[in-house]
Amino acid sequence: MVVAPENPVSGELPTAGFVPGSAAVAACAAMAVFYVAILYSPTLILRFPPPSSLESFMIRRFACAVVSSAVSVLASAVLLGFGRFQDLPSVLGVFGIRKDHLWQAVVFPLLLTSLLYAGSLVKKSWSLISPCGGVRPNSCCGVRSYDCARGYAQRCLDWTSSCARNVMVWRNYVVAPFTEELVFRACMIPLLLCGGFKTHSIIFISPVFFSLAHLNHFLELYFQQKYSFVKAFLIVGLQLGYTVIFGWYASFLFIRTGNLISPIVAHIFCNIMGLPLLSSSRTKGVATMAFAAGLAGFCWLLFPATSPDLYNDQRDGCSCWQGYCSWN
Repeated sequence: MVVAPENPVSGELPTAGFVPGSAAVAACAAMAVFYVAILYSPTLILRFPPPSSLESFMIRRFACAVVSSAVSVLASAVLLGFGRFQDLPSVLGVFGIRKDHLWQAVVFPLLLTSLLYAGSLVKKSWSLISPCGGVRPNSCCGVRSYDCARGYAQRCLDWTSSCARNVMVWRNYVVAPFTEELVFRACMIPLLLCGGFKTHSIIFISPVFFSLAHLNHFLELYFQQKYSFVKAFLIVGLQLGYTVIFGWYASFLFIRTGNLISPIVAHIFCNIMGLPLLSSSRTKGVATMAFAAGLAGFCWLLFPATSPDLYNDQRDGCSCWQGYCSWN
């Protein structure tokens, strides 16, 4: 065991050990496999009857994801030797669960990520500013504009209420972002950092584990939904490509900021927006120009907007899991 210097996040003096590189990789692979395998445990291992509805099916998966996340956090804590910590905030800080610099960790990464969706945002705005938002003029313009606004507000409330009751909304925007970022970023990256891997290597390699957790989609498409092998392969291949690229970005955010909330808000925003819009015939080229400008702005601001100095008070005397300290 090696005694680490003072923790710049909490000010405590924790003791933590470095992890052998092979053990770190094996642990990450095991977490990825466990995250997927436990989803099938209710019926295959516990012998529960098949779920009677989509809601009950997803609730089972939510519970499995929470259990998997808790086990991964515990395993990471044991491997990193955090059992000796007396201060809970110090332990949580290792996983990027911090309350300091919270608004910076939310706002800056969110604004940075939104630049990639400049084309999509322009298209949505275009539809809103078009006459009556695309609704029939005789029902929403002129003297009845108040009724139109009230109708929009009512539909907005109905939409919000519907989303709150929609189990897929909870899956895509709450459970998946929080549990996936906790396991694949907060648990794995500290292990790899303390395993002696360089930050740049971790950013490009760690998403491989994230992609492994999505291979089960191929089995579901091919065996359960009876897709052809080629079609299932192409669909999952596109998903894996997207998850790898996002995994690079999420890992980059986690290491640079040292805060788990940064990749979480980026994950939620990307799930809401989908793939960035490159062009749209409805906007007469404006969306294309917006996307190009947004992409240029993203590349220009990527490092300044994620400067570790914006999210951390000190960068001296860091522990092995604080990758932002060694990043100039």
